[in-house]
Amino acid sequence: MSNESLPEIPTIPDYAERVLEVAELIPPGRVMSYGDVAEWLGEGGPRQVGRAMALYGGAVPWWRVVRSDGVPLVGHELRALEHYRAEATPLRTTGAGEHRLDMRRARWDGAARTGGHR
Repeated sequence: MSNESLPEIPTIPDYAERVLEVAELIPPGRVMSYGDVAEWLGEGGPRQVGRAMALYGGAVPWWRVVRSDGVPLVGHELRALEHYRAEATPLRTTGAGEHRLDMRRARWDGAARTGGHR
């Protein structure tokens, strides 16, 4: 069998690898916003983190990297809510009955397991 018949394994860009590593550090029941992740890494911004998560985040706890307003990922709300309930992530309910993350209580600063990297 020649190497020509093997499928090419896509490489993940270095920045995306770092984003995924941070996502894996976030403890169950806690979240970081896209901007928090960019700040923790010291590079990029919320959009770059969101893009990396959208393209490569399926194998990590994607539900722990969120919008800063606490709105669950559009199109994945039910799956995300299942994870939040299973992990006892702090939630709140809006006046319209919609679920949001309680960002004041759920936000993780990255310091507990990393020795204050941030």
